Amino acid sequence: MSNPRQSAHPIDPLFIERWSPRAFTEEAITESQLMSLLEAARWAPSAYNIQPWRFVFARRGTDAWTPIFDSLVEFNRMWSQRAAALVVIVSAREALFPGKTEPVPNPSHAFDAGAAWASLAFQAQLSGWSAHAMAGFDADRLRTAIALPEGYAIDTVVAVGRKGDPAVLPEGVRARELPSDRRPLADSAFEGRFGAQG
Repeated sequence: MSNPRQSAHPIDPLFIERWSPRAFTEEAITESQLMSLLEAARWAPSAYNIQPWRFVFARRGTDAWTPIFDSLVEFNRMWSQRAAALVVIVSAREALFPGKTEPVPNPSHAFDAGAAWASLAFQAQLSGWSAHAMAGFDADRLRTAIALPEGYAIDTVVAVGRKGDPAVLPEGVRARELPSDRRPLADSAFEGRFGAQG
């Protein structure tokens, strides 16, 4: 499949070659391969180097897989059943900041967890794997399934796998199995004030 994406300014090809497929091959991922993706995520930037993210993972075929998989909405279970692994990314809502003696709310916990997700996704691309983040899950069921303490927010569940043949997907989903475009940069980047046109 050719990639129709074109950047308007010079960037590394990694950024337009990475996308989030739903069709996977069912190839297994080794623990070492998965740890490589999580290692990249570990090195993401965060405010004050707080590193609010934590990762709860399960490889398909292990006892850890079913509780996480079952928490997904039906649509996501339909396609992610072929993924090699599921990674739940959570983040601590509070942090002990420098100079503080007690934890306080961390307003950037989700933002920083997003940086970890991006790092994971780019490392997956570099390693010949693909990653697809999902918002469709039963948060209460997932929280119970992974025994998540109350002080943590669930940010996303990521399916990791080898990109597969779109023919494994139902017809309606198959038609969407291609790299998505992005709005023009001029519609997102403004000099000096929001909405200002150059």
